Amino acid sequence: MSTQRDRAEAFAQLHRGPGAFVLANAWDAGTARLLAGLGFSALATTSAGLAFALGRADAANQVSRDETLANAEAIIAATPLPVSADLENGFGDRPEDTAETIRRAAAVGLVGGSIEDATGREDERVYDFGLAVERIAAAAEAARALPFPFTLTARAENFLNGRPDLDDTIRRLQAFADAGADVLYAPGLPDLDAIRAVCASVDKPVNVLAAGPAARCSVTKLGELGARRISLGSALPRAALTAAVLAAQEIAESGTFTLTTGAMSYAQADDLID
Repeated sequence: MSTQRDRAEAFAQLHRGPGAFVLANAWDAGTARLLAGLGFSALATTSAGLAFALGRADAANQVSRDETLANAEAIIAATPLPVSADLENGFGDRPEDTAETIRRAAAVGLVGGSIEDATGREDERVYDFGLAVERIAAAAEAARALPFPFTLTARAENFLNGRPDLDDTIRRLQAFADAGADVLYAPGLPDLDAIRAVCASVDKPVNVLAAGPAARCSVTKLGELGARRISLGSALPRAALTAAVLAAQEIAESGTFTLTTGAMSYAQADDLID
């Protein structure tokens, strides 16, 4: 897959099945190469992984569009795989902002991206329904104007923002589908019944986050519930941070290094990345 169109078409085809596939989230070029080497068929960026690497909080409008796209561009250059980006709220409140973000995402080589209806602000954590739909419609219009099939994912963020309203979440996803989104995504769903209900309520592919109850299921099981795509979100950077914290705590508190002796060798790490 040497061209952007080749990657875009391969990515779109993955959403047509059969079954579900895993969209693995990389946070830099090295992890992109590692994941590609392990056989994943497509990659995504992770806003949390990037924010953590920059020493900032996630989902708080602390990472700029330029920083996000530069990170995505490095990940794209590292492998021949299709890459979709976590584009947060589109880096602005207006529909025009989401459209410009999609155009700029395509310009750095991305073949997909997600726009969420969370604001990143504490005073109003989720956009009003009407504005949320307008923002996805503008993003979809920009995506359709591109010379290749850009896969637009629309995210309904109620459950990550203190609004555990499944009916409103489904209403938003249905409206996002009508507005032109290619994939629908409601992270943070509380149980498998909610995942099944979301998947059954829409006629577009659904992305399920491998967290909470979904993380205790297999890819096959989530596919049976109706998921077409399974993303890892911040799971891998959090796992990496967990290992680093545990090893560093042992060194700082005990002056011993036993946790580091269980790590893969330098040569193994070098081979995985090379």
